[in-house]
Amino acid sequence: MLEVVQKIILYLAGFGVIALAADRLAEYFTKWKAPMITGLLLVGILTGPYVLNLLDKETVHHLDFLNDFSLAFIALAAGVELYLKELDDSLKSIKWNTISQLVITFGMTSWAMFLLADFIPFMQEMSVTAKIAVSILVGTILVARSPSSAIAIINEMRAKGPFVSTALGVTVLIDILVIVLFSICLSLSMSMIQGLELEWILLAKIVGELVLSLGLGWLIGKLLVGVMKTTMSERIKTIFVLGIGFGVFLGLVFMEGYVHEHYHISIRIEALLVVLLGSFYVTNYSKHRLELQEMMEHNGPWVYVIFFTLTGASLSLDVLVHVWEVALVLFVVRLISMMVGSFTGGTLAGDKPLFRKYGWMPYVTQAGVGIGLSTEIAHIFPDWGNAFYTIVVAVIVINQIVGPPLFKYAIQKVGEAHIKAKTAMIEGQEAIIFGLENHSIALARRLREHHWDAKIVTTLDASDFAFSEDVPIVRVKDFSEESILELKPESADKAILLLSDERNYNVAEILYEKAGTESIVVRVNDFSWSSRFERLGAYIVNPGLAMISLLDHYVRSPLTTSLLLGKEGDRDTLDVKVKDTRMEGVLLRDLRLPSDVIILSVKRGSEMVITHGYTKLHVGDILTFVGSNESLEEVSLMCQNFELPVSTK
Repeated sequence: MLEVVQKIILYLAGFGVIALAADRLAEYFTKWKAPMITGLLLVGILTGPYVLNLLDKETVHHLDFLNDFSLAFIALAAGVELYLKELDDSLKSIKWNTISQLVITFGMTSWAMFLLADFIPFMQEMSVTAKIAVSILVGTILVARSPSSAIAIINEMRAKGPFVSTALGVTVLIDILVIVLFSICLSLSMSMIQGLELEWILLAKIVGELVLSLGLGWLIGKLLVGVMKTTMSERIKTIFVLGIGFGVFLGLVFMEGYVHEHYHISIRIEALLVVLLGSFYVTNYSKHRLELQEMMEHNGPWVYVIFFTLTGASLSLDVLVHVWEVALVLFVVRLISMMVGSFTGGTLAGDKPLFRKYGWMPYVTQAGVGIGLSTEIAHIFPDWGNAFYTIVVAVIVINQIVGPPLFKYAIQKVGEAHIKAKTAMIEGQEAIIFGLENHSIALARRLREHHWDAKIVTTLDASDFAFSEDVPIVRVKDFSEESILELKPESADKAILLLSDERNYNVAEILYEKAGTESIVVRVNDFSWSSRFERLGAYIVNPGLAMISLLDHYVRSPLTTSLLLGKEGDRDTLDVKVKDTRMEGVLLRDLRLPSDVIILSVKRGSEMVITHGYTKLHVGDILTFVGSNESLEEVSLMCQNFELPVSTK
C-alpha cells in the first residue's frame, strides 16, 4: 500500500511540472487566436505515451483519479450555468436545437455506421440485427457533447449573450439526455445481440436508475447547500464542495461494485449526472448561486489545465492510425448532421440567420462522457468491445482537436466575445478619473503635478464642488458605452474608477473590451466585487484594507512607505513600460541612467523578474525606477521619446 502511495506521489509531482509547463505554453496559442485548451491538449499529446513518452501509459492510468476529480468540478460548473431565470429568453431555442440535434445526429450517425458495417472487420460477420444494435450504440455516443470544453472556451472568451446561452444549455441538456438514451439503447442492444426479447423488467430497471439518479442529485444539492450555509472560509468551503463532487464519483463506483458482487445486480448511475443535478439544485433553489458560481470561476483555470493536459496525454493516437478512414467518414457525417440539426432547430425556434449559420460549431467537441460510455461498451462486450472503442475514440480525438477553435470562431462571428481590446501605443501620460468628489480632485491635482494629463469625468454638475481651474472636468450625460467612447479612452493608459461598484464594473468592461485601456484602478466599496474586477486585470483598492496595509508597512518599513507616499523630499518612484523595439534584448547594465537613479524592479507579464546587470529587456516590460524627481523627469522624457540611451561599450 505504501509503495502504491509513493508511486502516485511521484506521478503527481511529474505531472505537476508538465501541467505548469502546459499552462505557460498554452498562453502562446491565445496569441495565435487559438483556444487555450487546444494548446493544453497538444502539450498533453506531445508529452504523452505516443510522442515524447514523458507521461507513459502507466502514469496516465495511475492519474485517472484526476480525470474523475476534474469531471466532478466540470459537472458542478455546468450545473451553475443552468440558471433557469437567465435561460428564459433562450428556452425556446434550447428546446428546438436540443431536439433536432439529438434526433438528426443520432439518426444520421447510426445509419452511417450501419452502411460502413461491411468495411469494419468485427461487424462483417454479424447478423443484421446485431449490426443495428452496434450502430445505435455508436450513434448514441456520437450525440454526446463536451460541457467542459464549452465552459472553458466561454470563460476564456468572457462570452455572454443569447448564442452562448443557447449553446451551453443545449450542450449540457444533450449530455444529460445522452446518458438516458445510452441506458435505453444499451438495454435494447444487449437484447438484440443476444437474441433475447426485450422484457418489461429491463425497462423498469432503466427507469429505476434514472429516478435514483434524480434522488441522489437532490440529496447532493441539499448537502452542498448545507456546506454553503456554514461560516467557514471560502477556501475551506471550496475544499468541501469539490470533495463532495469527487466523493460522488468514488462512492458510486464502490456502490455499483458492491451491489454486483453481493446481490448479482448490475446497476449503473452516472456520477456526472448526479453532481450536475446537485449543482443545478443549488443554482436554482437556494440563495447561494453567486457564491458557487464565483467558486467555480476562481478555481476553473487550474482544473482545466489538469483535465485537458491529461486528456491530451490519454488520447490514443495509435487508434487513429488504424481506423482513420472509418473515423473520418463518421466525423464528416456527424459534422453534416450537426449543421442540418442546427439549421432545423434554429429555424423552428425562429433564431437569427447568423445564429443558424454558425449554430453547429459549439457542438463539435467531445470529451469525458463519450470516452466513458465507449469504455463501458468495451467492458460489456469483450469480444468486439475494444474494436468498437478504437473507432469511437478515434472520432472523439478528431472532434476534440477540431471543435474548440470552431466554437471560438463562432463566438467571435456572432459578436458575443468580450476579450480585451488591443492596447494602443501611447506616447504621453494620460489618466481618466471617473467620478467627481474631493478625492478625485486631489488625485487629479497630484497627477498633474507629476506631468500627467489627468481629467475627471462625471455626470454631476461641477459647480457643486470646490476645485481649481487647473483640473479639467468633463461632464457626460451618462456612463453608457457611447458616452465613454466619445472621450477617446484608448488614448489614456490609466483609468481610475471612483463610482459605485456596479457602475465601476460597467465602465471597466467598456474600457477593457472597447478601448483596451492598459491599466484600470478601481476603488471597491463592497469586497465581494473584487473577483469580478480581477478577471478584468484591474488593480483594486479597498479603502479599509488599504489603511491597514499602509499602517502595517509604516511599522515594518517606514522609509519605503514614506518613499511610496512621496514624503521623502525630492525622491520618488516611476514606472515605465518598454515600447521601443530597439530596446529588445538590451542589458540593464548598458542603460545610461542618471547617477542617482536605480532600477528597483522589472515586471514581465504577471511576474516580477529578479534582476541583475545582465537581465535582458523585452518589449512590454515595466521598469520601476527610484531617484530624485529631477532625474526621474529626465528618464520619463527619454522614455516617452524612445531615446533611453544605451552604452555601446
